[in-house]
Amino acid sequence: MREPDRARPAGRAAMRDAFEQVRLRYFQLSPGLRRLIHVAVLVVAVGLALAMGWSPFTAFFLTMSLLGFAALTLRFPRAAATLVVVLGWLLLLPVFQSLYGPGQPTPMALMVLALPVAGAAHLIRWVPPWVTTLMALVPAALAAAVFALVSPGLALWAAYGVAAAVLVYRFVQARQARAALEMGEQRVRLRAREGGQPPPASNDRSTPPPISVEEALGELDGMIGLAPVKEQVRSIAASIEAARLRKEAGYSTEPPMRHFVFVGPPGTGKTSVARTVAKIFYAFGLLETPYVVEAQRADLVGEFLGATAIKTNELVDRALGGVLFIDEAYGLINSGDGQPDRFGAEAVQTLLKRAEDDRDRLIIILAGYEKEMGGFLSSNPGLSSRFSSRVRFPSYAPQELLEITELLQRRRGDRMAQDAHPALLARFEDVHRRALVDDLGNARFVRSLVEAAAQARDVRVVGAGGSPTTEDLVTTTAGDVAKAFEELTARYRGYQATPSLEEALADLDRMAGLEPVKQQVHAITAQLRVARMRQERGLPTPPQMRHFVFTGPPGTGKTTVARILGRIFAALGLLAQPHVVEAQRADLVGQHLGATAIKTNELVDRALGGVLFIDEAYSLVNPGYSGGDAFGTEAVQTLLKRAEDDRDRLVVILAGYEREMDSFLSTNPGLASRFGQRVHFPSYSPGELAEIAELLAEGAGDRFDEAARRDLAEVFTWVCDDGLIDDLGNGRFARSLFERAAMRRDVRLAALDGGTATAADLTTITSADLRAAVDELADR
Repeated sequence: MREPDRARPAGRAAMRDAFEQVRLRYFQLSPGLRRLIHVAVLVVAVGLALAMGWSPFTAFFLTMSLLGFAALTLRFPRAAATLVVVLGWLLLLPVFQSLYGPGQPTPMALMVLALPVAGAAHLIRWVPPWVTTLMALVPAALAAAVFALVSPGLALWAAYGVAAAVLVYRFVQARQARAALEMGEQRVRLRAREGGQPPPASNDRSTPPPISVEEALGELDGMIGLAPVKEQVRSIAASIEAARLRKEAGYSTEPPMRHFVFVGPPGTGKTSVARTVAKIFYAFGLLETPYVVEAQRADLVGEFLGATAIKTNELVDRALGGVLFIDEAYGLINSGDGQPDRFGAEAVQTLLKRAEDDRDRLIIILAGYEKEMGGFLSSNPGLSSRFSSRVRFPSYAPQELLEITELLQRRRGDRMAQDAHPALLARFEDVHRRALVDDLGNARFVRSLVEAAAQARDVRVVGAGGSPTTEDLVTTTAGDVAKAFEELTARYRGYQATPSLEEALADLDRMAGLEPVKQQVHAITAQLRVARMRQERGLPTPPQMRHFVFTGPPGTGKTTVARILGRIFAALGLLAQPHVVEAQRADLVGQHLGATAIKTNELVDRALGGVLFIDEAYSLVNPGYSGGDAFGTEAVQTLLKRAEDDRDRLVVILAGYEREMDSFLSTNPGLASRFGQRVHFPSYSPGELAEIAELLAEGAGDRFDEAARRDLAEVFTWVCDDGLIDDLGNGRFARSLFERAAMRRDVRLAALDGGTATAADLTTITSADLRAAVDELADR
């Protein structure tokens, strides 16, 4: 080929590539943004018309026409090109009227010819339809002009006949082009098989039905929710269409086959979207079948080395021509016991080889949780390079869960009573607010809920006796839904135990003393509530501090306030559960380097969804070790990373003496930045300690007599004035004193003969009991 000939199509190719880039970026915009751009162009055009003194109505309709044509061009370029040819044909109407004379119906009949020609041209695949339309209408116009002098009727038949003959000719050309393309694909496959690939396994599946791209995308649009997933899949379909158009125009291009990673929580439709993706690629002719083969680790990994490769190859052979969907793909690399997973690694290597060798006949989709899939893909460079297309599946919103419920009920032939809709929506909103929707399983939870509610309805209807109506047999009431919901969520740890915000704050206010702590916790609660309200209204919300430092002497209620804070976060839906995991240095630090990170991560995993309370946190960094505390430093680094990565699912509270905590926080800049919310716990006053002792007695069904109350005040005043209360443990000292005094009373009453003690004697702590308790504690 001469050099000029080779360079000639470069300009057209560049223009086509530029058009495809514009088209791809257009469809990457959200539908709302595209509509907003159209409205803005329309407003600007009308405004310019008013400014220039033109007719605004003319500008409006002209701009609308141009925007419609632009949208048609970007969505269906071939149809837009055909429309231009048809408009050109309609412009010939005055010419035909001058040839046939006024009042003749032949010119209008010739105009109508453009419609069947354009329709037939779009039915003939493998050749550009606008070229077919132009090739049919040009000779038809010439035949109409030549025979116009002979007979108008003959001219009309000649024009229609010539157009039909051209359409038949183009149909034959299309068949030849398709046969040549299929022959080329067969040669490519033959060369691949001769290169050592095994022949595809015999497929006993029935011949797949024809599926159009519109049908496949319509099935995707029919799914509830998943708006970002739908947009991403539509952009994939647009890129496939662009590649097909380039191929039809005569430009060599690789088949736009690709492998995918689907990441997201369970029950969000990953398998359903995988089936839709298979249908889309099948509709474009890139896959032989629209079928999906679903698999997990057990379907790829054999019982001994060598068997895994055989098993994986057999699975891929079964999926050839369609889609291989591997759920929980990170299970292929199992490093739980600290040893390399040779079986899983063999499966991954075999899968990577087949993904490359059979990329023109197979699409592989790896699915699972986002965090685990990220670690899995980083375990092998080949995974990241071959599976570069990532689709993220969001959790379902409460309204979407309600729509899924109604859809599943319609499929069962059931319906929901009117009062059940708001009740169920409120429960879905509670699940979403407490961030439990992913743990419960999204749509899978809804399916279980529909089945359990139907069972509760059947039990209710049958138990009522009599002859139920048809309406009774298919209607699920609010009571049925509530019963099913409680049964399903009762299995989930901590769901039913979450208190209300009012209960948590009331427990805080009932604590003795700690007035500055109560004020600060109330302020933190107000800040969190306002942030949640701003978020619900779509207002910008600054990130809230979720990790805290509690400073103060021992026994001042730090652990108790941590539990209350966990309940507050859970009540506001910021934590899944109100539970608190308490830990110290020994719970985080291992016996050798490397083991500390594992131990710390396991502890954080146990606390996920709740509060991790680390008492005496400054002991994690022991400056007394020569060369530094490498174990403690490793624990701190791991804790800092998890505190940031899991900030939406975890609250970490570091507690200890104020001076030691200041030194600890200064050892690492990350500690001071991530634990910026500090709550200081003051020592208890004598009156507060007496109140604590009386609250403890009241909780145990006991009481102090008047003399014992005076002694309590005297003892607590003495230890506070002498500065001993912090060493004695503040509230812990009050508890020890009450428990020791109650024991002395029991010993005294047990020594009485004949069981003469009254109910008042059995529940009253006297001054003698209290003084005996003080003496015992002083001897210790």
